[in-house]
Amino acid sequence: MSALFRLNSCLLRENISKFSHYARFLSSEASSGQPARLETSQAAKMTDIGIRRMFSAEHDLFRGNVRKFFQQQIAPFHAQWEKDGQLPREAWLKAGQSGLLGTNIPAEEGGLGGDFKMAAIVAEEQGYVNCSGPGFVVHSDIAMPYICKYGSKEQKAKFLPAMTRGEKISAIAMSEPGAGSDLQGIRTVAVQSGSDYILNGSKTFITNGWMSDVVIVVAITNPGARTRAHGISLFLVEEGMAGFKKGRKLEKLGLHAQDTAELFFEDVRLPKSALLGEDGKGFYYLMSELPRERLLIAIIGQAAMEFMFEETRQYVIQRKAFGKTLAHLQTIQHKLAEIKTEICVTRAFVDQCIEMFDEGRLDSATASMAKCWVADLQNKVADRCLQMHGGWGYMWEFPIAKAYADSRVQPIYGGSNEIMKELIARSIFSK
Repeated sequence: MSALFRLNSCLLRENISKFSHYARFLSSEASSGQPARLETSQAAKMTDIGIRRMFSAEHDLFRGNVRKFFQQQIAPFHAQWEKDGQLPREAWLKAGQSGLLGTNIPAEEGGLGGDFKMAAIVAEEQGYVNCSGPGFVVHSDIAMPYICKYGSKEQKAKFLPAMTRGEKISAIAMSEPGAGSDLQGIRTVAVQSGSDYILNGSKTFITNGWMSDVVIVVAITNPGARTRAHGISLFLVEEGMAGFKKGRKLEKLGLHAQDTAELFFEDVRLPKSALLGEDGKGFYYLMSELPRERLLIAIIGQAAMEFMFEETRQYVIQRKAFGKTLAHLQTIQHKLAEIKTEICVTRAFVDQCIEMFDEGRLDSATASMAKCWVADLQNKVADRCLQMHGGWGYMWEFPIAKAYADSRVQPIYGGSNEIMKELIARSIFSK
């Protein structure tokens, strides 16, 4: 981690005085012998810097830098990007310059060398400004780890440093028009032709797809394998390759600033060097990495709930009805008490999963529990918080409306919640 902080020292130094009270708080212990750090349930605000015992003072400084970036470089422009259906490349380059990309990729591989908690901080801070447009998580924490773990030295050198700088934007293409959560139902094929592969097929719902410079494509390379899973491989397909075409940017219920596209592959000739890892091992790679993706979805959802709670709390304190603020109504007080309890209980589990992942102990069933539970609760919280805003909650100009719309996809992508329950059930009855 020290290499990362040396890299960002100039950016972080200006935050030291602002958050020095947290550092002082961390360096001392209360006379009662209780841990110095507050947990989310105890903090003045759920989004406060310096809380949660799994983080260190270094994490706090990094969070301060990340928060400043999202508040200054993303939030003021997000409304326009929602109309555009994408971020400008300049935003990606600034994210790279500020140390937000490739945080959990080893420095020797071209990343910043931080731990997974730093990746979680980036995802959380994006949620705290209610800006769903940047596809940084998909890029840094889903696509880049595939290249880092399974790529050749040449592939790592070619892509990872440029991806950390924000110069190359990445995506991962699994879903197809006829195959979503069922990865074994894919139809995209890559047939060997000499030492090359010829790729044909299509993908849909691809985050970062429109702006992507490199896409990890899931394809069948051995249709005759004893099971479909044994015949799947991964390929690195680059922008500009003959036959690789991008369809329209899809218009979605939420995530309006996040470019989501259809991708088409028509006789795309791929050299053997485009194969990521070994031929036929793609399904194994996907199964190994999906717990990480599902945990990230839970992290995003948890941060969104904390944002919605704080947004709603401020609204009911200010909004008047029947001669007094909504915050004076017992029904509102009880609703917020219920919501806070549910969020804080869930935060404890999500943080446990983050620590488990950082220690290499997070299993598929536990990650599925986190994704399933958080996604369902996020939608319930969004519904109740919007209701407390009344008619204004239905107006797009109010942050809760966008948070409500953005929440709906959480139980769908990364494997639907119905699939999550199947995976959890298997762990129950296989023992």
